[in-house]
Amino acid sequence: MSTPLAVPNVLHDKRFAVVDVEGNGQNPPEIIEFGLLTVDGPTYQADAVRSWLIRPQQPITSIVTRKVHGIRNDDVAGAPVWNEVAPEIGIAIDGRILVAHSAKVEQSVVGQHLPEWTPPLILDTLRFAKQVWPGLGGYSLDKLIVHGGLDTSAVKGQGYHRAAYDTWAAWLLLCRLTVESGLDWPGVINAAALPEFIPDPEPEGGLW
Repeated sequence: MSTPLAVPNVLHDKRFAVVDVEGNGQNPPEIIEFGLLTVDGPTYQADAVRSWLIRPQQPITSIVTRKVHGIRNDDVAGAPVWNEVAPEIGIAIDGRILVAHSAKVEQSVVGQHLPEWTPPLILDTLRFAKQVWPGLGGYSLDKLIVHGGLDTSAVKGQGYHRAAYDTWAAWLLLCRLTVESGLDWPGVINAAALPEFIPDPEPEGGLW
């Protein structure tokens, strides 16, 4: 079992679902791998990361196998189809704050696969990184892992663009950015949330 690590104080009382999905390269995309880490502070550990391989209706394209995640049709031939895992995943993420890197992708794809899913908040570590570390040459997850010196070795047998690895890296990144930014929870929301989840600013004082 991996060693529990402390959740940053700002995030302690929140319920998170950190997610990464890999697709089959078709249009519309089908999920072929789903990574998930649920966090209920004050600690977390790599052993809690879960992932599912999923057999799509349409085959995985050779280009995404070759250039993205390396998952082949043979790898998912014996995997369950989406409808077999959807209830478990839906229950696991229900009511939780979603965290992902480039989270618009997860919002779109997960929303298509779970039409009744309505997250209370979505935090995007890509948006957050651009706020905390401006001026970097790139903001892909692998570059941010290097820039932040994040230790992703706890996820064995996977690398960049595999769901469990990217899920773990996104959570480590959120923690690092939260600490380095020094922001309180409303500040984290303003820096990291997708725009539709950012509350309107309070009106300035004046006559009522």
